[in-house]
Amino acid sequence: MGRTSDARDRILDSSRRLMRTRGYTALGVAEICSEAGVKKGSFYHFFDSKQALTVETVEEHWAQERRALKEALDGADDPLERLRTLVEHLMGVQRADHRDSGTIHGCLYGNLALEVSGREPEVRERLAAVFEEQIAMVADLIAQGRGAGLLGGDGAEHALAATLVAQIEGTVLLARVRNDPALLDGAWPGVERLLGIA
Repeated sequence: MGRTSDARDRILDSSRRLMRTRGYTALGVAEICSEAGVKKGSFYHFFDSKQALTVETVEEHWAQERRALKEALDGADDPLERLRTLVEHLMGVQRADHRDSGTIHGCLYGNLALEVSGREPEVRERLAAVFEEQIAMVADLIAQGRGAGLLGGDGAEHALAATLVAQIEGTVLLARVRNDPALLDGAWPGVERLLGIA
């Protein structure tokens, strides 16, 4: 086993990779430990259960993704361009998966929501919080776009943002099912239609 100080991080890194590519149900603690190069005892030193690990995995993945999104959004003043950057960043992750492995792995949050949210309440709650943060991020960009006169309508930014996030997740899901990265090209045009700017 490597240094104890980095065992937890290695478990989380392995969990994130394996849950994105293999899913939750088919993945066992032993496989996560093997991938991370740690003994099972180390796993239970840091995590009470696979469910507890999954909650932490979602938390760590979102912390990294949130940072990446904020960095990507810093490049433009136009709120609609920033929204497009956000959408293209998310689609770019899926394109990179397909380029590197020949497979679209999908969104970790969406995959977990479909697979375990009905029977793992702690995971469901954390996923709901992540989606709510994403919705708030998009709602803020919509409000900025309206404030700049780039979008029509007023109010209901949260509801519209929730629809946009659902549309983006649905695009990724369809691309994953068909393993067809060309479907990802429809994400931004779909957002434009929902915003009435197509």
